[in-house]
Amino acid sequence: MNNGKVIHNKEACNAAVNAVRDTLYVVNGKWKLLMLVSLMTGPKRFKELQRDLENITPKVLSKELRDLELNGFIKRTVYDTTPVTVIYERTEYANSLSNVINEMREWGLKHREHIKQMSREEAEARKAMVV
Repeated sequence: MNNGKVIHNKEACNAAVNAVRDTLYVVNGKWKLLMLVSLMTGPKRFKELQRDLENITPKVLSKELRDLELNGFIKRTVYDTTPVTVIYERTEYANSLSNVINEMREWGLKHREHIKQMSREEAEARKAMVV
C-alpha cells in the first residue's frame, strides 16, 4: 500500500520496503516509542522515565536515550546542580511520529478489546458445552 493505494510496480514496492526499513531502524525495539510516549507529558529525569517504563533496566534506558538523542528525537539537558540534574525532553522532530504513535495507540486499544471479546466468546462456548 502507498497512501492507501496498491503498489503496482517493483520500484514502488522497493521504495516502500526501504522506507519502512528506515523507520524500523530508527524506532526499533520495544522501548523507544514507549519512551517518546512517556515524554509526551513533558520533560523528565532518568528515574522518572525508568518508573514510567517499569521493567526497563538502567543500562537499556541509557542506551535507548542515547539512540533517540542521536536521531534527533530527544534533547538531553545537563544542569550544573549538586547532584547534577539531567532532563530529557522530546524535540520538535519527535512530533513527526505523533500520527504513527496515535495510530498505534488506537489500534492497540481496538486489539485489546478484540482479544477480550474473543475470550468472552470462548468462555461462553465452553459454558454452552458444559450445559
